[in-house]
Amino acid sequence: MTQLHEVTMDEIKHLVSDRALAGETVLLNMGPQHPSTHGVLRLLLELDGETVVNCIPDVGFLHTGIEKNMESKTYQQAEVMTDRLDYLNTVGNNLAYCLAVEKLVELDVPPRAQALRVILAELQRLASHLVWLGTSALDVAAMSVFLYCFREREVILDIFELVSGQRMMTTFIRPGGTWRDVPVEFEDAVRNVLETFPKRIDEYEALLTKNPLFLDRTLGIGKVSAEEALQWGVTGPSLRASGPDWDLRKTRPYSGYEQYDFDVPTHTEGDVYARYLVRVQEMRESLKIIRQALDKLPLGPIRSNDHKFVPPPRSEIGVSMEALIHHFKLWTEGFSAPKGAIYSAVESPRGELGVYLESDGGPKPYRVHWRTPSFNNLEVLPVLSKGVLVADLVAIIGSVDIVLGDVDR
Repeated sequence: MTQLHEVTMDEIKHLVSDRALAGETVLLNMGPQHPSTHGVLRLLLELDGETVVNCIPDVGFLHTGIEKNMESKTYQQAEVMTDRLDYLNTVGNNLAYCLAVEKLVELDVPPRAQALRVILAELQRLASHLVWLGTSALDVAAMSVFLYCFREREVILDIFELVSGQRMMTTFIRPGGTWRDVPVEFEDAVRNVLETFPKRIDEYEALLTKNPLFLDRTLGIGKVSAEEALQWGVTGPSLRASGPDWDLRKTRPYSGYEQYDFDVPTHTEGDVYARYLVRVQEMRESLKIIRQALDKLPLGPIRSNDHKFVPPPRSEIGVSMEALIHHFKLWTEGFSAPKGAIYSAVESPRGELGVYLESDGGPKPYRVHWRTPSFNNLEVLPVLSKGVLVADLVAIIGSVDIVLGDVDR
């Protein structure tokens, strides 16, 4: 993807049509301070009247160097930075990174921790989809849906605060399990979500699904075929709205997802409306997964017993010198991972979130690279926007559900 603020005018000439060079079309700057670009995203638009001839994304305004910064920290210290990537999928980012570390050092995870990871990851998916639905509806002037979605999201963030002390940047999932066990109030709080959310989703659909104004703004807008989506590396709901049923929870299960019965919603239209339908249906499937995981939540430890990689229980530190030494060495020196490289991926609310980890045998990762879904999904924006009206571009950007922290890293 070309970063326009780093290229010359001669290079820009190759990105726009001859009509723009001849002055027959207009070049318009949209963003990076435009609220409907859903972050610090700049779009260079080539317009013929109100019709988009070309759309060139310009990224990099939010670049933080997280990948390189992670390489200067131990494996445990680096995890806190993963929360800051896709800040609407913090639990999912933690999970992706921990799975990669566990794969690299061959670390086991107890069944209870696996189930808790699934519950929290699906709650995070719900919270993310609620932000997407509320803001996307607001983009097309549906104010009520925005307020309702954020009301429900607060309930989920309260659960995250209950288990971790933080509403968003939880870092609750750790290599080998979770930070600690969930409190006794956890089950009732999650049961409340399972009981109340289905009716809430019904309300969203009553407001939008057959609303003629919403249909006018979404049906047939921003279409992409399955072939084009695959060619551009699109994943997640944006891909499944074009037909392919590719979902890593089904195709390459992790964290015990193979134990749960759920469907992968798909549509073939590939437009803004289809992407809306897929995500709303996914919210119902997430509730189904959470219910199954909670109903058979096993008892037992929440962390691996391998103290070479996992700190001992706090209760042992005051009575065992060996446990105290293990704790001290892990948090001062870290643990050394064997030489090698691995790739591990999860299904984030936006698509395939992958982590490439390479170790040189030391306590810090030699190379960290993230395959983030927002970056690949953003690349297809020129295809989605060609020939649409400028007013429709706002709905298209929202339907792709990008998070710029996920794009720039």
